[in-house]
Amino acid sequence: MSAYLVLEDGTVFEGQMLGATGEATGELVFTTGMAGYLETLTDPSYYGQIIVQTFPLIGNYGVIPDDFESASIGARGYIVKHPCETPSNFRSEGVLHAFLKERGIVGLSGIDTRALTKRIRERGVMNGRITGAPPTQTDIDAARAYKIQNSVAAVSSRQTQRTDGARRVVLMDFGAKRGIAEALAARGCAVWTVPFDVSAEEILRMNPVGVMLSNGPGDPAAPENEGIVGVIRMLMNSGIPIFGICLGHQLMALANGYPTRKLKFGHRGANQPVKEAGTDSVYITSQNHGYEVVAENSSFVNVNDGSCEGLDYGRSFSVQFHPEAKGGPLDTAFLFDRFIERMDEHAAG
Repeated sequence: MSAYLVLEDGTVFEGQMLGATGEATGELVFTTGMAGYLETLTDPSYYGQIIVQTFPLIGNYGVIPDDFESASIGARGYIVKHPCETPSNFRSEGVLHAFLKERGIVGLSGIDTRALTKRIRERGVMNGRITGAPPTQTDIDAARAYKIQNSVAAVSSRQTQRTDGARRVVLMDFGAKRGIAEALAARGCAVWTVPFDVSAEEILRMNPVGVMLSNGPGDPAAPENEGIVGVIRMLMNSGIPIFGICLGHQLMALANGYPTRKLKFGHRGANQPVKEAGTDSVYITSQNHGYEVVAENSSFVNVNDGSCEGLDYGRSFSVQFHPEAKGGPLDTAFLFDRFIERMDEHAAG
């Protein structure tokens, strides 16, 4: 079945429908990962976006639920060059097309994803709309009018969840990937995952030894996040160690007076080089974000464009990349150990 992608600037790409039949409007972003499409699809940070995979063949190892980062798909749409219809992997439990259709995700295949990616790189992130009929001005207007709103509330947990362990860590869920809680649990932590709108007083009454700020979608400086920023500021004033990842890094920066701004086309993929300040160490990291913190005293810096990739506040710290995502594959997992050390030091007085 023929399908179309129309960009807000009027550019049209024609291909075939993939997954569910229908229409999807969202912010169009590309990711450069050669593998990890299941983690990408189930990453809540993609909420409200249409994902373009730059690697041409997607779906070759099928659908593997154990690799999901959450129970749902965050993206509104999915675009690939060649979807694999005959996956080969002993862990596979399905085919990509059927998986997308079952989850109600509208996709598109068969278009020139290289040309589309180059257009995003030249013009910057823009909105788009996937439709089963030749696009009209109404579709272009819908793409132009689209805006991601209340994204954290849409993907956060609704109730507190607990795991067993020696050190109690509260994980503020802004759209948390499963790997974050798993990395903490592997280091003996009892992870208490709480909704995004829990107050600082409630968190402190849980008597944690540390607080984890998760990844998540949307603009960190959006008005709906002001309450979260205030909670983080109160937690930092309490002296408890905090570790922020991705959106958590950006929200912690806002709580400490650093501004944020939108990147031209963001960092999305598993091969972003990051250098630690004061060392000669460069790490290969997994990233998924469209905004950056504006700071000159970064603890980590992106080698490609010099953007801030981390901030250290002494007892607390944050990074823009995902140390739980095995980008190197284990290059930056030591940051969880660093968090454990700071929590233990604080607990010991």
